[in-house]
Amino acid sequence: MNDINFNSHHEITASCGDCNAITVRDALDVLSGKWKLQIMLALSKGASRFKQVAKEVPGITDKMLSEELKDLELNQLVKREVHATFPPTVEYTLTNHGKTLDRVIAELSVWGIAHRNQIFGKQSGKQE
Repeated sequence: MNDINFNSHHEITASCGDCNAITVRDALDVLSGKWKLQIMLALSKGASRFKQVAKEVPGITDKMLSEELKDLELNQLVKREVHATFPPTVEYTLTNHGKTLDRVIAELSVWGIAHRNQIFGKQSGKQE
């Protein structure tokens, strides 16, 4: 049986040896692709309209952003709210479930910095 524990703040503590391949695959399926985590990072700053998100995620097309937002909404990570204005205003926010990925995204950022240092440090001839 896997030793995955919840501390008093309901945070999961686990090491890779404790992880279940099926649940990791589930998470990767939901977060897969080039854009989803970047979209979530943009939305972590607060509610945003479609074009604001597009500006925060360089290189994404409107069609791809629309598809990814729908997928994130389907997986209950993002909420789409239509305001009764003329013309209608649509805002996207992270759900509470989506906010649970804050730590994951922060850890990916830390790992990304270390990885860049490892790779670019070696390419530039720096010693470990």
